[in-house]
Amino acid sequence: QVQVVESGGGLVQTGGSLMLSCAASGTIFHINRMGWYRQAPGKQRELVAVGTSGGSTNYADSVKGRFTISRDNVKNMVYLQMNSLKPEDTAVYYCNAETRRFPIGEYRDYWGQGTQVTVSS
Repeated sequence: QVQVVESGGGLVQTGGSLMLSCAASGTIFHINRMGWYRQAPGKQRELVAVGTSGGSTNYADSVKGRFTISRDNVKNMVYLQMNSLKPEDTAVYYCNAETRRFPIGEYRDYWGQGTQVTVSS
């Protein structure tokens, strides 16, 4: 199996910074897309930022210029540096890893349990 574990959430004031980390472990042959989604109370889960194994990245418009995603493909880790945080960034942040476990087979999405980020005004 594949385990995905996030860390680094917490409480921060408006304008502050946090860094989230995510590690994927287990039987992993290759991770294609790896990134972050978030879900605020009463809202649907949305993409925050994602990076591919080839180095390309994609960000939600709401976080462009404030958040930076980075990956360590050797360690199967992804990070999210969040700066200039706003109250509307408050959500549970989930890590996702699009993973192929063996040389032959399909990619499958694996999710972490989520980490709470709360930005106070």
